[in-house]
Amino acid sequence: MPDYRDPGLSPDERVRDLLARMTLAEKAAQMMCVWQEKAKTLLDETGDFDLEKARAAFREGRGIGQVGRPSDAGGGKGPRAQAELTNAIQKFFLEHTRLGIPVVFHEECLHGQAAPGGTSFSQPIGLAATFDPALVERLYTMTAEEARARGTHQALTPVVDVARDPRWGRVEETFGEDPYLIACMGIAAVRGFQGDASFRDRKHIMATLKHFVAHGAPEAGQNCGPANVSMRELREVFLKTFKAVIQEAGAISVMPSYNEVDGVPSHANRWLLRDVLRKEWGFKGYTVSDYYAIWELGYRPETHGHFLANDRKEACVLAVKAGVNIELPEPDCYLNLVDLVREGTLEESELDELVAPMLYWKPRRTCRDC
Repeated sequence: MPDYRDPGLSPDERVRDLLARMTLAEKAAQMMCVWQEKAKTLLDETGDFDLEKARAAFREGRGIGQVGRPSDAGGGKGPRAQAELTNAIQKFFLEHTRLGIPVVFHEECLHGQAAPGGTSFSQPIGLAATFDPALVERLYTMTAEEARARGTHQALTPVVDVARDPRWGRVEETFGEDPYLIACMGIAAVRGFQGDASFRDRKHIMATLKHFVAHGAPEAGQNCGPANVSMRELREVFLKTFKAVIQEAGAISVMPSYNEVDGVPSHANRWLLRDVLRKEWGFKGYTVSDYYAIWELGYRPETHGHFLANDRKEACVLAVKAGVNIELPEPDCYLNLVDLVREGTLEESELDELVAPMLYWKPRRTCRDC
């Protein structure tokens, strides 16, 4: 048995062994996700798992890092059908890829799992109005158990943005405008989602803090508008909530924001994602891109662009250098990873650094626990 499959070894030892066995292409695959593309690569026309389609799509045995929102397969599956689907997909990646690295399934769980048959609670702005962190923790504990029973591993929640512009259309996703209250509620939410973060009881899932940072103070209230704030305000208001939840509740994942601060988009902000998040705060988890946000470092016609990158290849370099571990929701800019390493623009060690924190939460489980 290879070391990375040995549950008697520490997670760090298992990650080191697994990384040493992985090809460059396998590392790049762990930094990608499929969401709507799962209809082309994993599912039949009814939304059930299609083994032959999966074999064709992943015939080289590289695997994939995450599968997004399995609850929307086939127009939306109920709890039992979703559990059966995630089990089938997971079984395929464990048995039909070279190294058998499990995938992570993520879902939206803002106020309960956003899925057919899911329990829906009050929006976070309403939960914050209770001023009751214990209640919030119990609520997200229930959400975690419900989501995990359906195969989910990671929630793209909680939102710990500080809402400072009432024109912003996402105020209801937040716990309000007060950094102290938001931090208290965020800590409670993460504790509810993750428990003790051992995941041995199979009733908890990984939490994702978003949107990092200052997303709740966009110019003119526009969702992706730049945040024009001073360094003091950034530190004392907008970064404060993330720091508290990371250091006091141990959130495993963080999602950078669509917006820019002082002219630098968060998905290309090395100071934000490396110097502050990891070096200053000691964050050991992994970052997930907001949907299509790496593409938007250039120009995404459907929405907007920062025009920092000329094309997807340059956007890939910017995100890797900044420290974005995985691109959501589809293989897009990170499809260039292998070529960028081979041509010398990126070093393979840079991929190792980004893949390792994600693997930490994968091989530490046995196959039955996936």
